[in-house]
Amino acid sequence: MDEDREIPPELREQLVRLQQLQQTLQAVLAQKQQLELEKSEIEKATAELEKAADDTPVYKSLGSILVKTDRQAMLSELKERGELTNTRVTVLGRQEERTRTRLKELQQKLQERLGGSPEPK
Repeated sequence: MDEDREIPPELREQLVRLQQLQQTLQAVLAQKQQLELEKSEIEKATAELEKAADDTPVYKSLGSILVKTDRQAMLSELKERGELTNTRVTVLGRQEERTRTRLKELQQKLQERLGGSPEPK
């Protein structure tokens, strides 16, 4: 018995789309989690730099070396990176919501088709 012949092409396409949406959601969640970790690290570094005196030596990592830098310049750079990271987390949050909504809608459509009769609206 060949199961592919029993599944209508439209339903098969919807199942593939469902899998794609699930993969997209997983990727978005992974990116968002990574950015939230980066945001946390930036906040910790900013807090430490704000506590430090102006004449405290500050070093910045560039690849595999550390380079001495100005404390105020580093603070400005960290704050800018923090703002950018916040924006990216917000954008990914919206993308997550849209993907979850589309995923839920498609799951409902598939359940209606597989269940036989659609639910009344």
